[in-house]
Amino acid sequence: MTTMTRFLRTEQTMAFPHGRLIASLDGMNYVLAPDGWDHLAGPRPRHAMLVSREDAEDWCEREGWDLNLLDQVPVTS
Repeated sequence: MTTMTRFLRTEQTMAFPHGRLIASLDGMNYVLAPDGWDHLAGPRPRHAMLVSREDAEDWCEREGWDLNLLDQVPVTS
């Protein structure tokens, strides 16, 4: 059975005017960082909103991130 990656966007802040992109896969959450996906310890940010894959792609384009990163979320074993 394959699981689907869900994407979320955090609230806007001064440091991140378009929020940050989070991927949730197999109960684990990762935030997109300059060196790739970083594991988030603890629960996802409370005010993070679910976004569609298309919205995640738009976020990447707006922020100048490679769209292939959306397919490179770490898989837990």
